[in-house]
Amino acid sequence: MLMIIMKTMSKFILGKKLGMTTLYDKEQGALNVTLIECPENTVSVVRTEEKNGYSAIQLEIAKTKNVTHRKEFRLEQQSSLAIGDRISVESFQIGDEVQVSGITKGKGFQGVVKRHGFKGSPATHGHKHDHRAPGSIGAQQPQHVIKGKRMAGRMGGKRSTVKNIKIVYIDAEKNILAVQGAVPGVVGRIVEVRG
Repeated sequence: MLMIIMKTMSKFILGKKLGMTTLYDKEQGALNVTLIECPENTVSVVRTEEKNGYSAIQLEIAKTKNVTHRKEFRLEQQSSLAIGDRISVESFQIGDEVQVSGITKGKGFQGVVKRHGFKGSPATHGHKHDHRAPGSIGAQQPQHVIKGKRMAGRMGGKRSTVKNIKIVYIDAEKNILAVQGAVPGVVGRIVEVRG
């Protein structure tokens, strides 16, 4: 279940990432886009300043793999939406700038070259079997590894947001949004679109 709270703008919807493709535009030429399937979202909870101390709307998307996905979107002012109302892709328009959030692709335990972009050691001059090693990780003082040191570890699987990407195509019948560029997450994962 996805449940993260944050402030947002006036338009929002939950959808499933379908993957990337290329659309052709007469003026702009070939556009690399990500397709997001956004079936109608249902308003499941309405929070108000008087009752909860803040304004928010909680959206619910149909079950996928026996899991109901919910997401709460904070509002700057009270919304006119009520429990049971539905939100669809028709609330967006072509040309709208949106931000898309999701959980990035998990890559497991990775070394410093892949995880942080380290260059690695030279292939010669005494470097045997340590071409992708991190090198020195500490100093004489304070005699321990300083917190935050870039080292090997788990990579990906974290929340990420891509901002200011344009909607270039909307298919209201199939509930599909096409946004220019790449968005976080693997195919089939739930993402949040805010505009």
